[in-house]
Amino acid sequence: MPSEKILEQKKAVVSELSERLKNSVAGVLVNYKGITVADDTKLRKELREAGVKYTVVKNTLLKRAAQDAGIDGFEPVLEDTTALATSEEDYVAAARILCKYADDNKSFEIKSGYVDGEVLEVERIKELAKLPSKEVLVAKALGGLNAPISGFVTVLNGNIRGLACVLNAIAEQKGA
Repeated sequence: MPSEKILEQKKAVVSELSERLKNSVAGVLVNYKGITVADDTKLRKELREAGVKYTVVKNTLLKRAAQDAGIDGFEPVLEDTTALATSEEDYVAAARILCKYADDNKSFEIKSGYVDGEVLEVERIKELAKLPSKEVLVAKALGGLNAPISGFVTVLNGNIRGLACVLNAIAEQKGA
């Protein structure tokens, strides 16, 4: 039986993981077996720059933390090595970066993930990874809203220009 000190440490880790899962909007579980230290460092840097928290976790502790956070469905994939990538704001950053890395490195595989507490299968994670970032979607939406206004301004500008030309022609006729 483990000592009281070790049990307290494990409870603290489970509590921290549970809070992390509750506070994140999306996350991805991966099997990182076969990744080199240099590749891992590069991957972690890219994730960190995107605002994604990435850590290696024990399967049993993650299972308990997911139950505490109200996320059910990870049990079938919690075997072998597991790393968890979570994002508090961006729904697609972790999926995009990790799916791209998994495509380049066949030993690295996506296990599962979640969005707003709903567990997603690998195919849905890959679909999520193909979505553009939040900034791009906002820019497209604003561009779509701006297009009718720009067209309206152009039409008004054309009418004003036409009126100015007519008034100029009348002024030239009167002056002649």
